[in-house]
Amino acid sequence: MKKILPAILLMPILSFSQEKELLKYFKSKDSLVGVKTQSGKIIIPAQFKIFSYLKDGEPVKGETVYFDGFKKDEKPGKNEWGYVYDREGNFLYRPFFYDNGADYFSEGVRRFVKDGKVGFVDRNGKVVIKPEHDFVSPFNYGYAAFCDGCDWEKTEDEHKAIVGGTWGVMNFKGEIIKPVSKSENTVKVDGKYYPYPFSYNKKEKSILRFFEEKNKMLSEIYYVNHYDKLSDAEKKLFFEIVEKPKENFQFYQVNAYDYKKTDAGISGYKFLVSEDGKNIMTLEFDDERIPFEKWLKNERKQAEKFQKEHPDNPNKLSK
Repeated sequence: MKKILPAILLMPILSFSQEKELLKYFKSKDSLVGVKTQSGKIIIPAQFKIFSYLKDGEPVKGETVYFDGFKKDEKPGKNEWGYVYDREGNFLYRPFFYDNGADYFSEGVRRFVKDGKVGFVDRNGKVVIKPEHDFVSPFNYGYAAFCDGCDWEKTEDEHKAIVGGTWGVMNFKGEIIKPVSKSENTVKVDGKYYPYPFSYNKKEKSILRFFEEKNKMLSEIYYVNHYDKLSDAEKKLFFEIVEKPKENFQFYQVNAYDYKKTDAGISGYKFLVSEDGKNIMTLEFDDERIPFEKWLKNERKQAEKFQKEHPDNPNKLSK
């Protein structure tokens, strides 16, 4: 239980920090929002009506600058929400509208909209897949579904659903992938099967080996409150590297997936490993970083508490 790769040691949280010039949001007299430096130099003029709660002087976090709203007197565009700039004040893109705000990052990328078409950008705002389709789903286990000629239609409960069009599946390169016959390593997307999408070098395999050595323990903790009895094959998590080091992000992100190979609902089972492989953190709420061993100790404690309170739970922890 206490085995750990020699190359992977826990280091202080400070080793994860990145040196960036301090930028702050500021509000004009008419409550429009912009960004300036600590010394008062305006980087982005106050021109945005913000919908989220934002204090005057609140620091800008992350690799880019996000405005959760629209420019003054602007009419919302189709499927667009907000604006993203780089830290020098250059406009980058408009995020895809999802769940009452900007699209979330999934597997290192998020959707954006240009001229009504949807593509993907990375955390630095770099376009990684050009906007060419009418709709694209978030990436999950290396694949995203897309459609052309489709549109939104209101359902009976006033939500919207995508209807019509021609559908397909793309990989991280934006390449259209054809379905294959089902096998041990295929991935199921919308009822069809696709090839295993990941490949790793020696260093990356060593990073994943750390999680594989703890797979049984992590899987037991995750499934302890699952209401159905699972087989050993089902009660197993899959670990994949979904993001690799790049400018402003010197880490590998490792996501855990359930036996259906979906990360839906696996909150707290996303990890950051430093580029040199020596630091491991658990990523909570996409921005809170917790030392892995501290997180694991707490997860185990909570799992034991659940099992004690629910002695009839079908998926037991090992002693």
